Amino acid sequence: MSSRTIELFDTTLRDGTQGEAITLTVRDKLSIAQKLDEFGIDIIEGGWPGSNPRDEEFFKEAKKIKLSHSELCAFSSTARFPDKISSDSNINALLFAETPMVSIFGKTWKFHAEFGLGLSEDENEELIFNSVKFLVERGRRVVFDAEHFFDGYKDNRNFAMKMLKAAESGGASVITLCDTNGGTLSSQIKSVVQDVLENISSPIGIHTHNDSELAVANSLIAIETGASHVQGTINGVGERCGNANLISIIPNLLLKMGYSTKRKIQLEHLTSLSNFVFELMNLAPNTRAAFVGKSAFAHKGGIHVSAVLKDSRMYEHLNPSLVGNIQRVLVSDLSGQSNIKYKAKEFGIDVSDNTEFSKKLVSHIKNLEYNGYQFDGAEASFELILHSEKNDFSPFFNTIDSKVNVTFDDQKQSNAEAVIKIEVNGEIEHTVANGNGPVNALDNALRKALVRFYPEVSIIKLVDYKVRVLDEKDGTAAKVRVLIESSDGESIWSTVGVSENIIEASWQALCDSINYKLFKIQKNKILKVN
Repeated sequence: MSSRTIELFDTTLRDGTQGEAITLTVRDKLSIAQKLDEFGIDIIEGGWPGSNPRDEEFFKEAKKIKLSHSELCAFSSTARFPDKISSDSNINALLFAETPMVSIFGKTWKFHAEFGLGLSEDENEELIFNSVKFLVERGRRVVFDAEHFFDGYKDNRNFAMKMLKAAESGGASVITLCDTNGGTLSSQIKSVVQDVLENISSPIGIHTHNDSELAVANSLIAIETGASHVQGTINGVGERCGNANLISIIPNLLLKMGYSTKRKIQLEHLTSLSNFVFELMNLAPNTRAAFVGKSAFAHKGGIHVSAVLKDSRMYEHLNPSLVGNIQRVLVSDLSGQSNIKYKAKEFGIDVSDNTEFSKKLVSHIKNLEYNGYQFDGAEASFELILHSEKNDFSPFFNTIDSKVNVTFDDQKQSNAEAVIKIEVNGEIEHTVANGNGPVNALDNALRKALVRFYPEVSIIKLVDYKVRVLDEKDGTAAKVRVLIESSDGESIWSTVGVSENIIEASWQALCDSINYKLFKIQKNKILKVN
């Protein structure tokens, strides 16, 4: 355990945007910057102002927002020629950004300097020294990113160390060792960082990539060895396999390793920060992400759940509330009575003293899952089963008949029409509706039929639809499982249906979705009356 203070440097807005399929608008970047500031990040690298108009606009707009904690940092390379620093466009773009801090990268791998830039060892050394010194003399705190340092060190240690000393002599506030290709092992990181610390007096930082699935581990071992500045991105986004994930690094530093940060981190907001960035990047959250994933503290096996209910430390490495996450218990064919009791309690149903009920329900759920149902992704359907077994729920409508007609031709013209007949409180409603496909037509017809009886169904929208083929060996005759997500604009719930007929499976899930919403409305009305 250590009391050493670590400086947190976030490069989501720069290095993170180099990841495949990641695009952020200027407004997105400003919003993320403000979230990072609220969270407690020390330095926010906003982009490369000399490389594209979007980053230039970001730094222009960023001057208008007030950050409470974080310092903005502009990124660029060293100048192109050692004797033309003051006229270099990249260097001048850094000054024009007017950030209190700048980060510049320089070549520390002899191979890159000679073949990439065509510079001799002395020329590359002079280029780094002059670039850093020029910016320091103009009032900037400089973070020098030693690009490809670990590859350069392994290739020619003397050259790599000489470039670090050039940056130190120029006045760099932090010298960051970059595992740019992400191929260095943790043991190598440790030995190299030790050597650097023995030869460089400036604070040392670490910047790793995840090409060997070691970015977080390499960052932590560098800090453990003596680095005091760590760079990474939220959710580990970045080029190729991504950057070191600050969402994992930060809780490990604070909760496991005993380090402190320069500013107080709002660690209880870690999960919401992760989800916020995923949302703005239009990426699906990683459900299995450490600390913040939906499954990070989810328990499915009955023995595990029984133990967790006694003391969560048996199967949880920390209290999920520390990182803004929650404990979840799933219901499946692996469930025991503990799972059922836990989930029932979540839904406000006390079955703690009803052992026979729990046994019966466990058997029922296991039979359903054996036949293809899945409830850890369809909790609304499970809640309806629970209330149904308790005789608290009965369907709000019954299906008498349904028919779906789908037509298409070689001109790519298609049409779907659903005809349904349902019964509500003794009244028959016969309805027809069109849709973009058979499921959409059924959805439209069902809500059209019910709206006279239950106007609330008009606000329900289908927001996601997934089909999983079970027993693939049966080909087109295989059983399928349909999972749908529905929303009323405020909340989202999931339901499931299973059948050899994909339309029937979809119908089951749709009916559960409507019934669940109507049941919740009815329950709330009863609570208000009481």
